Amino acid sequence: MMATLAKAKAVCKALSGATSDVKWGDDLVYSVGGRMFAVMPKGAKASPSIAFKVDADRFLELTDREGFAPAPYLARARWVKVRDMKKVSDGELKELIKRSHWLISARLPAKARKQLGID
Repeated sequence: MMATLAKAKAVCKALSGATSDVKWGDDLVYSVGGRMFAVMPKGAKASPSIAFKVDADRFLELTDREGFAPAPYLARARWVKVRDMKKVSDGELKELIKRSHWLISARLPAKARKQLGID
């Protein structure tokens, strides 16, 4: 089944310590401990897409895949962008978002992780 932004937003909101706000005028940004783990366009006219951090060993694999690309401005930090939501399933996108959240939250200080309820 094709992924949707509505389902991606629900996954982001459900993750421990996740917060959201609008940055750069029209991007919905999900963060944990003040650090971004997912970015998607907020505007109704914007094409559905989502960007998130991935493991170093998955970056080339995913960016070589149809419907994916290096995320603008964040590719050097190993972020990818799903440009075509038809090219990813809900289940796969959920796992990629959860992994991004884990990669970002793992770099938070232990005290911050504990306060946010992250193991």
